[in-house]
Amino acid sequence: MISLAGRDILHAWGKFIFTGIGLGLLIGVTLTMAGVYRGMVDDGKVLLDASGADLWVVQKGTLGPYAESSSVPDDLWRGIRTVAGVAQAANVTYLTMQVAKGDKDVRAMVVGISAGEPGQPGWPPYLVAGRQITRGHYEAVADVATGFRPGDVLKIRRNHYTVVGLTRRMVSSSGDPMVFIPVKDAQEAQFLKDNDAILMQRRRAAANPAYNQPGVPGLLDAVVAGQTSNHSVNAVLVRIRPGFTPQQVAEPIRRWQRLTVYDRAQMEGILIGKLIATSAMQIAMFLVILAIVCAAIVAFIIYSLTMDKIREIAVLKLIGTRNRTIAAMILQQALVLGVIGFVVAKIAATFAAPIFPKYVLLVPADSIAGFFAVLAICVLASIVAIRMALKVDPAEAIGG
Repeated sequence: MISLAGRDILHAWGKFIFTGIGLGLLIGVTLTMAGVYRGMVDDGKVLLDASGADLWVVQKGTLGPYAESSSVPDDLWRGIRTVAGVAQAANVTYLTMQVAKGDKDVRAMVVGISAGEPGQPGWPPYLVAGRQITRGHYEAVADVATGFRPGDVLKIRRNHYTVVGLTRRMVSSSGDPMVFIPVKDAQEAQFLKDNDAILMQRRRAAANPAYNQPGVPGLLDAVVAGQTSNHSVNAVLVRIRPGFTPQQVAEPIRRWQRLTVYDRAQMEGILIGKLIATSAMQIAMFLVILAIVCAAIVAFIIYSLTMDKIREIAVLKLIGTRNRTIAAMILQQALVLGVIGFVVAKIAATFAAPIFPKYVLLVPADSIAGFFAVLAICVLASIVAIRMALKVDPAEAIGG
């Protein structure tokens, strides 16, 4: 029976090969979409790993610095540092924006890291070129995906920064590469107003009678200074001491500081369960649609091949060939078509993944599951052709 199916495939080998390639490209898109989802999940985990934190202390009632806006005082870390079980506490800010280099713009997440030394929470854990930030202002470490090189000068808001080091695979949850700068510079980029806004604010304050009280000199200047400066950060990253659990350290901070504290599992749930939930559903819908299209293509080509050999099937029935033998021949052809398609898909997805705009993570388990899913689709798609073949009248071999 394998010989019979093989002979029929060789007879129409061109149609099989070209159909397999077309089907493979479609399956390749399916594998790539699954890889995009895996890449999004991995981006979120990489973001948490890069922070080097065990706890994230954020504004009360917010979901943290990655999911929504959070603002806490930049001197809060001192109080947190005194909590039992806290090994390190450091301020951090996150700002997604366009970073300019000459006439070129790069979408990046700008991360403000506290002064200190490498190894502190928030710092890039390793470099592939250059050095870490050593000055309090105007130095930057960039991810290689930004396209920057050591010595390049980039612009963030109105300040210029020299790239002194490069890191790799430091990305936001949306896949944007990171640029690390000192936290004071990041505060200015994120919170401080430009000169025109400061001037307008001064005029508005001057026009307010409450700020021009006689006998209170300097009140206007103090009010404007308070409105145009900011001493806030997005979060405090906390690393706990060995022997303490995240809950043991988080509970006193929640109770006495009146803040929200997330551990690694909770923050991962926010990133994966909330930030990329909609994207995950969209990808799932695309996968279902692509599976249906694949099934339709396989069903059509197998049906077409079966229609082309109606007379041959009638002859087989006339000479006494059993129905299950004919069904097995059609099923084997469908499976061969699926195997050809999957091989083409795996090759296409492997070569396309590095040049895809989003990070694509091809997991072997997904490939194995995809292979069996393709075989299942081919089996289901061959049912229509098998039913038609079994209804063929042997008399058609004589009447033809």
